[in-house]
Amino acid sequence: MESTTMTLAERKGYVRKVGEILVHSHGKQNYYSPDQVKKASAQSRYEVDWHCWAMCVFCSGPDFASYHESVGETCDYGAMKTEMTSLLTDGQSDSWFDIDLSWLEWPDIELPSIFDFLD
Repeated sequence: MESTTMTLAERKGYVRKVGEILVHSHGKQNYYSPDQVKKASAQSRYEVDWHCWAMCVFCSGPDFASYHESVGETCDYGAMKTEMTSLLTDGQSDSWFDIDLSWLEWPDIELPSIFDFLD
């Protein structure tokens, strides 16, 4: 698997796995720290270079920006989070999504089994 390319199915699986690890390790939280997400990413079977995709879902905007500034990277939180929520909700988020919402605050829509580990 090339670290710079993720299929849609890989992104869904990756976010699901990282979410499972985060909830198992830290309980349900609106946001997790970048370090928590990186550790969960490293514990998943997916490449660590993809941790940005999980950070945009599970970290707050300020934490995401602070982390990337500290490592000298520039990533667009809003664009990445919008892309991920659209993917995770099969496009249903396009009409209601607010990037300030945590993943636990997303409206009650039928997510395609991405976060069924919360049940």
